[in-house]
Amino acid sequence: MSDSRLILGTRKGLLILEGQAGRWKLVHEYMPGIPFSYGMVDHRSGVLWGGTEHGHFGLKLYRATEPGAELEQVDRPEYPEGAVKYDVWDDQAETPASMTYIWTITPGGDDMPNRLYIGSEPGGVFRSDDGGVTFELIESLWNHPSRKEAWFGGGRDQAGACSIVVDPRDSDHLFVGVSCGGVFESSDGGATWEGRNNGIVSEFLPDPKAAYGHDPHCLVGCPAEPDTLWQQNHVGVFVSRDGAYTWTDVSETDGPVKFGFPVVVDEQEPESAWVVPGVSDDRRMAVGGALCVSYTSDCGQSWTPLRDGLPQELCYDIVLRHALDKRGDLMAFGSTTGNLFVSEDRGQSWESVGCFLPPIYSVRIA
Repeated sequence: MSDSRLILGTRKGLLILEGQAGRWKLVHEYMPGIPFSYGMVDHRSGVLWGGTEHGHFGLKLYRATEPGAELEQVDRPEYPEGAVKYDVWDDQAETPASMTYIWTITPGGDDMPNRLYIGSEPGGVFRSDDGGVTFELIESLWNHPSRKEAWFGGGRDQAGACSIVVDPRDSDHLFVGVSCGGVFESSDGGATWEGRNNGIVSEFLPDPKAAYGHDPHCLVGCPAEPDTLWQQNHVGVFVSRDGAYTWTDVSETDGPVKFGFPVVVDEQEPESAWVVPGVSDDRRMAVGGALCVSYTSDCGQSWTPLRDGLPQELCYDIVLRHALDKRGDLMAFGSTTGNLFVSEDRGQSWESVGCFLPPIYSVRIA
């Protein structure tokens, strides 16, 4: 615990907690009162990054040389002139595209120390090759033929690029999860993209087995076995053992594991994953009013609800897609009810770290 930090993006600031003498302590509070949709530390450089979402001041991008250092505003990515988004609810009406939300900030491969990605709403992925000084839109994904006809949703009636996975074996091998668009793969650094949604069945689509239009809430890959990927989808939990070419639904029939937002996979054990179930999209709360983290060690053939230390009655918590994280035996998650929980035994038991925090949008262990 002593060398770990929790980076919290919350409704009222970017918060940094450190483990000290067996307890977690708030050590830095950036811009209290300002919503941060996402915060993280680049493991390659130690740089702290954060993106804000504020109705009055707008969306802004910030960085600090390290957690605790002064936070400075930097130029945020911009959609190029002529880029448009489509309103699927208004006969494909076109309006100029502008960034309305920062979903994720993802480091490139370790052999590309200056590469950084930002996944945004309305569905664009931006790449920087100078450490975040400048960004450019990956137009090959933005101009993918499926976008006009099949992408929608993301919480604001427009798609959001909410997950970016970089293959540790090959930094030009990328996966992107678009909500709602589906999973996309590039093997050439983003020059070309292919949809990877075979096996996903989305009942909300006119064609549930369509090639595009699916809703991967969160997409992650196993570092030790990168061909194993997991996604918590709108319609269930899915795993792929062949690099996303095919997906298998491993949701529970009678248990809580189906709807939810986050998923994490063990760094060394591709069969081991954790999710935080919710009731449904229109009832975003803990199943049965009892909070649990569900765990599988056999690639989803069976799930175990982990409840020790978590509230089991009168619980209305929901955990968003980037608000669960794992590093070694340490796990942490936060809810939109302002509760933060930490486990030091891979989720077998949990400790409440804070009950009166702002709604938590993201939790990253650094």
